[in-house]
Order: sequence, then C-alpha cells, then structure tokens
Amino acid sequence: MSYEIEQTTRRIIYALYREGNPNKAVLANLRDAVNMTSRRAQMVWPVMMANLPKEQLSRDGVPTRAEVAVYTAIRFYAIHQQGKSQLVYGPANGDAETGGVSLMSALANLRRNEDLRTALDRRVKPLLATTSITGVVNELTHLVNILKAKSENQRIDYAQLAQDLYGLQASYEQANRVRLRWGQQYFWEKSADTKTKGDQD
Repeated sequence: MSYEIEQTTRRIIYALYREGNPNKAVLANLRDAVNMTSRRAQMVWPVMMANLPKEQLSRDGVPTRAEVAVYTAIRFYAIHQQGKSQLVYGPANGDAETGGVSLMSALANLRRNEDLRTALDRRVKPLLATTSITGVVNELTHLVNILKAKSENQRIDYAQLAQDLYGLQASYEQANRVRLRWGQQYFWEKSADTKTKGDQD
C-alpha cells in the first residue's frame, strides 16, 4: 500500500506540473488550503481523486490516511514550486540530473550552515517528538518554507514524503520507525575524512 501511495503522489505531481506549464490557480489554492476539506482545496480534487484508487477514498467525508498523506505532500510540493520554473520534485533513487533527496536529507544539508542550524533544530526536534499528524504537518510546513528560501535547485522526493506521512498515521510502531528514519537522515553527518585504512592502501 505504501508504495502505491508513492506512485499516486508522483502521478499527481507530474499532472500538476504539466511539463513546465503548471496550472497556477490550482497550485495557489493548494498552497493556501491547509487541509483537503478546505473550500480552496476543491480545485485540486479533480486531479487528486482521479489518481487515488477507490479504496483509498473516504466513504464518510473524513479524509482517509491515504488522502491526508497525498494531499499534504502535494501541498508541500506546491509551496516549494512557487516562483520556480524547474521541477522541484525528484525521486530520491533517480539519476544525478533528475534525482532528488528526501526532505530530511535536504534539511540535513542546510544544517551544515551554522547560521541555520539552531533555527532548523528548533523545528525538527518537536517534529520528531509529536504523535499528532496535525502537529507533524504544522512543523513540516515551516521546514518546507525554510528549505524553499534557503536551498536553490534542490529537488525533493515529495512522493516518498507522502509514503512516510501514510506510515506515521498507521500505528505507533510504524510512526516510530518513520521518526527514527527521519532523525537518522537529519542528524547523521558525513565525517570530513571518510576513507578507511583499507581505502588508503
């Protein structure tokens, strides 16, 4: 199911980007609508719901875990894409030219800047501690805005982020796995000298 979430999100992002000719009205409404039940979010419903499998759609008017995950990820994509002509999405396992990185890895790259480290840590630590999807979305919104402002030409795997957001809502154990992976991606630092003794011989 989670891989299906990733594929669905990727299809929606490409549909919104439209090969460099995005529907700016849809993206603007998407940026301003915090959740998919907002009236402004209705502009993206045709694209989103056409791509979600029927079993992932709500039956009672309360968004499903899949809808929340996909909507949140494409909203973050819309925030990041604003004012940029080059596609800001890229799969983390893509090639060097079109590939991207996970959101937390991109933030880790920014964290190397001492001027940004404190502000980033102040956002990431509560993100990793919260158990509420609303709290997670709120903290991630701030982080995506920081990334947009401070990191030029960095492509982010928003489809993978949707998969992670889906997992966060699944169970306590699965949410802990996502948080641990995010923490590993964010706090791990490559040492200046990564060569082992064997490599030096």
